[in-house]
Amino acid sequence: MASGLKEPASGTPSAGGRAHRSGAAVSGLKRIIGSLDSVQRRHRILAVAFGVMKKYGDDSAGNLASLLAFSGFVTLFPLLLLLLTVLGLVLSSDPHLRGDILRSTFGQFPLMGTELRSNVHALHRNSLIGLVVSVVLLFCGSFGLAGNGIYAMEQIWNLPGTVRVNFLKRTGRSAEFILLLGAGLIVSTFLSGVATNTASRPFLADAGAIVVSLVVSCAQFVLGYRVLTPTLIRTRSLLTGAVIAGVGWTVLQALGTYLVGHQLKNSAVYGVFAFVLGLVFWLSLVTRLVVYTSELNVVLSRQLWPRSLLEPPLTPADREVLAAQAEQNRRRPEEQVLVTFDAPGGSGENLEGTSRQGHDLSGGSPPASSSAAGE
Repeated sequence: MASGLKEPASGTPSAGGRAHRSGAAVSGLKRIIGSLDSVQRRHRILAVAFGVMKKYGDDSAGNLASLLAFSGFVTLFPLLLLLLTVLGLVLSSDPHLRGDILRSTFGQFPLMGTELRSNVHALHRNSLIGLVVSVVLLFCGSFGLAGNGIYAMEQIWNLPGTVRVNFLKRTGRSAEFILLLGAGLIVSTFLSGVATNTASRPFLADAGAIVVSLVVSCAQFVLGYRVLTPTLIRTRSLLTGAVIAGVGWTVLQALGTYLVGHQLKNSAVYGVFAFVLGLVFWLSLVTRLVVYTSELNVVLSRQLWPRSLLEPPLTPADREVLAAQAEQNRRRPEEQVLVTFDAPGGSGENLEGTSRQGHDLSGGSPPASSSAAGE
């Protein structure tokens, strides 16, 4: 009996053929990702780098960096206006020293330091009321910047609400952070002046300026991380990221100075919009440097590597991070958080539960029960 169905024309792909090819492409992609995953797990540097990037995403750390950049932008102009006022009162008889301090301060922003200085001088000269308002905004903005820095560190370290600083301690640490910034500026200016005195030997002067800037930057980042991070975290757990941040800050300054001196000297890119965009871009680079190096501190101190590039299965480091994020939402001492993971393969069996309550949150290695859960 003849069938009324037509056979597919020769060369016309059937639905089954398309599905087969699609499945083969997915399988090939999984094999490639699996190979990359194996490579990064076998090499510690790659595993740590991927662990930092993955934790950055797990913590939504980009939002933290944006928050810090916004706080820095709001705080910057009032801070510089207050600096100009204080220098005008205290160093009115020493214009040379006042100029050195201002050059050192605005030199922290090499891509737009000249424009920033002219704008701030204009505000200072033309608006007494604006100056008074800026002083008030300075305290609000500075404490906001420090408070957001403390919050960012607590989020990055996944600290539960029960061990986070209260309002009074947060205010005290914010004041310490503001004093630290001022002290760092004074020390940086003094050492820069010492290095400048070797101007008769240009190479020595340049090398000395770079070394001085590097040492001061690393010291500032170490102290800044210590002030912003709760005392529960050991200082030694902050050193690696702080030193890398200091080196990165010095490199950014040197690169910006080079661009201004060799590439942008005759550029017409300056203007209000370009200035604002340049300042926001610069602050974004700095805050992302801070957040990434802070994530590095957590990954190194808690040994959160290797992470899985292709899940499942989860690695012990994956489970440790997920358990920490669940524990992070604990708000009361009597509240307990228990995290369990299904065994690979969907067998319905739960792996050994991981409760982070009572774990060493100070930056040491994860406990054995947490790292080995489900192995």
